[in-house]
Amino acid sequence: MSLKTYHGSCHCGAVQFEVDIDFSVGTTRCNCSFCSKARSWLTYARPEHFRLLWGEDAQIEYVWTPMSQPTPHLHYYFCRVCGIHTPGRGELGPDGTPYYFIPVALLDGVDPAELAASIHYVDGRHGRFDRAPEDTRLL
Repeated sequence: MSLKTYHGSCHCGAVQFEVDIDFSVGTTRCNCSFCSKARSWLTYARPEHFRLLWGEDAQIEYVWTPMSQPTPHLHYYFCRVCGIHTPGRGELGPDGTPYYFIPVALLDGVDPAELAASIHYVDGRHGRFDRAPEDTRLL
């Protein structure tokens, strides 16, 4: 694993963070109802690799229960000032541990070739995170 530290922020800068990411593992685009409407393009980080530098009080939270899950476990955050979707938190990742999901558009200085080299599409709309949906054109 080759982690690199990136700085990121919302549009107005009220929320700022650092995150250590290995883009060689790829990024994700999902077709669940939230990701489709937000046009989310995400990367993931373990809690020890994510640092909120400032702006905790500048965020509002939305907690969601995906249709394939029995309880709410996804915490989406948004900047109160500019409304941009900031990094969110999941309580139960694929390996059973907490994680952060980071919109890649928030990251500064990312090489576009590295970012787009490996995009994983997941069929979150049907709770099938192990496969791509039939149509990925609008993700």
